[in-house]
Amino acid sequence: MPPHTGDVPDPAPPPPDGILWDIAGEYRTLLALPAAMALQVAHPAVGAGVDEHSVFRTDPWGRGERSIRSLLLWVYGGEAAAAEGRRLRALHRDVRGTDTRGRHYHALTPANYAWVHATGFPVHRHARAYLGEPFTPAQERQLYAEWLQVGRVLGLHDRDMPQSPEEFWPYYRRMLTEELEQTAVVRELIAVDRPVPPPDRGPRALRVALRVLWPLLWPGLARFRRFLTVGLLPPDARAAIGLAWTPRQERRLIRFGRVVRRIGPRLPERLRYAPVARRARAAHRARG
Repeated sequence: MPPHTGDVPDPAPPPPDGILWDIAGEYRTLLALPAAMALQVAHPAVGAGVDEHSVFRTDPWGRGERSIRSLLLWVYGGEAAAAEGRRLRALHRDVRGTDTRGRHYHALTPANYAWVHATGFPVHRHARAYLGEPFTPAQERQLYAEWLQVGRVLGLHDRDMPQSPEEFWPYYRRMLTEELEQTAVVRELIAVDRPVPPPDRGPRALRVALRVLWPLLWPGLARFRRFLTVGLLPPDARAAIGLAWTPRQERRLIRFGRVVRRIGPRLPERLRYAPVARRARAAHRARG
């Protein structure tokens, strides 16, 4: 039985035989997270909240690691998924201020909170066409149903989320037209000249080596991050935010995706999936 909050059972995470269990923890899927983040913070309220309250500037690697761990719990966490959703809502309870349009915002206002969640669906769908086999219409519908379940885990009500792909796309296009802009946080996420410290986690020898080599490594990594962030945004979102993308860059992304698509499925699970996903998948097989 799932744990209860009062008389209401916690929402269940996506099922182990679903699409998200197959893709969410794959490293190739995680390559699309910067694009999803950029789409989130292109919303003025979300961008302002991250700009004023996030530690992404002072602790970028720690913030990224915590975000990935949280995301994987939504899908693979079992009973811990709903607890993680409650933790996130508590974390954002005091995130409030004024956005770039002079509007008061709160992170948990349903319109803002729902947009952060909603961005995962179009980005996953678009990135999959490059990094894996494109979804069939039936798979896309299943993915959306599972993403709705993730929204419930995060504490969203059905009334705050489009309930089908047919309802989602008009909502998405309206957000692109009426809300999104190239916020300061978007520009920082794709900047290639903003200094970022080397990772401070991992074995000591690796950390020392990275500190020494970082001035040589970071410029190339920054360009690659921008390339993936902009390239894996859906074209209509890219245009709405005002991010340039050339035919040459598109050809490079297609070539890169072709390599990922060939290599990724051939890797063993220990090299293909993040640890949280790998352990959950192994435990599910053992129970089966």
